[in-house]
Amino acid sequence: MKKIAQNLFAYVDERFKIKGLIEFSKHKKVPEHEYSFWYYFGGISLFLAGIQIATGIMLLLYYTPSIEAAHESVQFIMSQVKFGWLIRSVHSWTANILIGILFVHMFSTFFLKAYRKPRELTWITGFFLLIIFMAFGFSGYLLPWNELSYFATRVGTDIAGSLPLIGPWLKTVILGGPTVSQATLSRFFWFHVALLPMAAFFLMGIHVLLVQTLGMSIPIKIKDKKHKEISFFPDFIYKDALGWTLILVLIGVICVFLPWEIGKKADPFTATPLGIKPEWYFTFMFTTLKIVPARVLFIEGEQLVIFGLMIGALIWLLAPYLDRKAARDQRSPMFTWFGIGVLLYIVVFTVLTYAVPKFGQ
Repeated sequence: MKKIAQNLFAYVDERFKIKGLIEFSKHKKVPEHEYSFWYYFGGISLFLAGIQIATGIMLLLYYTPSIEAAHESVQFIMSQVKFGWLIRSVHSWTANILIGILFVHMFSTFFLKAYRKPRELTWITGFFLLIIFMAFGFSGYLLPWNELSYFATRVGTDIAGSLPLIGPWLKTVILGGPTVSQATLSRFFWFHVALLPMAAFFLMGIHVLLVQTLGMSIPIKIKDKKHKEISFFPDFIYKDALGWTLILVLIGVICVFLPWEIGKKADPFTATPLGIKPEWYFTFMFTTLKIVPARVLFIEGEQLVIFGLMIGALIWLLAPYLDRKAARDQRSPMFTWFGIGVLLYIVVFTVLTYAVPKFGQ
């Protein structure tokens, strides 16, 4: 048996140069210091993305993307397919946890100034990966064709339609028509299983390559201090794997005690139910739109909010180029306070959505 394994490894190694990768991993060093805990969120994000792919493929075997059968196919998965309820719950809960972990990873990267030269493109690809996974959440939300997802999608696309000039056109492109229909479900399905995965694979490949090539950023605070280094393999990978194991246990516990609900089948002819809101990672935008008046001076409130969010996102994206002090390995209090402001805004407005009834309706 050992001989067979050795021959198989030799066959694979001759073609994929696995020994070279192992040697590279052994010689690659990762800095270890008081902030190195935050490094592991990138690996956890990649692990959760892998779970999403695996469970998504399993669900795809049984799902039917039509308004007549989508909800019924999800019911079939939950009730008739062996462990189908678990696979769907893992897929849905993992999607939410993944986006939460990506937010943590993004803010930790921002506050540690890990975006500074030469890691500008690592930051930019990470930013767009977060946008893509939020788009995954938005497109996947409609696929069960239940009441909550139907009306939440209608609310979300109405916001996109409020953009000046391109709004009506953009809304039609997203929906495939004037309202949420079979065309919308088909588009969201193909976005979710084809276009977005291709974009995600491409960006993840570049992001991981940049991280491996440039290594981990050392925070400005400790750049000139002595710190330990550990090998990428096996030391860093072992610690990363511990994080994967803990997060997997957490997902399993949540799925067993709080399995993801199917919900009532969508009926386009009923009135919009009270309490309809988007997924939690969109609620800070949703609540902002509710708080801002319909008109502010001569500008429509919705347009003002959308422009404000777009400008804020652009500044966030271009932080590596705008934060000149960090580029010179100097502390930049202005950008740190900007990051604190963004974090507080997202947290406070998300909490408001769920804590104050009038904002969640």
